[in-house]
Amino acid sequence: MSVDEIGMERQADAGADEPGWDVDPDDESGVAVIAAVGRQIRAWREAAGLTAAELGAAMGYGENLIYKVEGGRRIPRPEFLDKADEVCGAGGKIAAMKQDVAAVRYPKKVRDLAKLEARAVEMTLYSNHNMHGLLQTPEYARALFEMRRPAYSQDEVERVLAARIARQTIFERSPAPALSFVQEEVTLRRPIGGTMVLRRQLERLLELGQLRNVEIQVMPTNREDHASMEGGVEVLKFEDGTAVGRSDGAFAGRPVSDHKQIRILDLRCGMIRAQALPPRESLVFIEQLLGET
Repeated sequence: MSVDEIGMERQADAGADEPGWDVDPDDESGVAVIAAVGRQIRAWREAAGLTAAELGAAMGYGENLIYKVEGGRRIPRPEFLDKADEVCGAGGKIAAMKQDVAAVRYPKKVRDLAKLEARAVEMTLYSNHNMHGLLQTPEYARALFEMRRPAYSQDEVERVLAARIARQTIFERSPAPALSFVQEEVTLRRPIGGTMVLRRQLERLLELGQLRNVEIQVMPTNREDHASMEGGVEVLKFEDGTAVGRSDGAFAGRPVSDHKQIRILDLRCGMIRAQALPPRESLVFIEQLLGET
């Protein structure tokens, strides 16, 4: 079962509403795309001589869901578009919109981050509260999202979870970017989601640490010197020589791209990496923690 399907199975009875994601009204580009898709579905439904109730019954969903999708208030899942195409006899024209929907299905800030990560040729990432999102297993990420306060709805959990895991295709890129992670020791010990979730997370770190383009370092808790006690740091560098970075403790936590500001974050990242355990020793440390967990 894919990440998108975890906990999102459609109810078996005909006329059931489909678990899915509501459109964020503040996401202007997403709103425009989903509204256009909804209008197209309605046009094809009406051309086929079907009411919303009849289309829903033929697809196994409720009339209410059909109205939500056609009104641009619900992001349709790929299988919804495939079924609508088949029932309406659209000849692949509705199904073809899956690519447009996929481009806006995740929250805008996540889409923007994913675009930057997709361009990056080098990334340095320091995390001090939990595993960096690119390193997280689905179970670990789910546990984090489910403990959020104010609480996410279940639909929101599924959406942000799917978005986070989708970003991890960065490990499959070719040519591969150089990825350097530094994790605080406490993030390797805190049993987010329970012992078994933590064990699988540590195993995942060991797997990723074997990739030639990935370095994972551990910052021991007993270090007397630490270059980033103020919080996490991220620096992404691109092929054209530009870069973007962010630090919890610098520039009000805002993303920056000015050369002088990037130099400051680069200096901080360099010090963090120097103070942490080397990559090989870090993997040994993680393996020892796994044995103790």
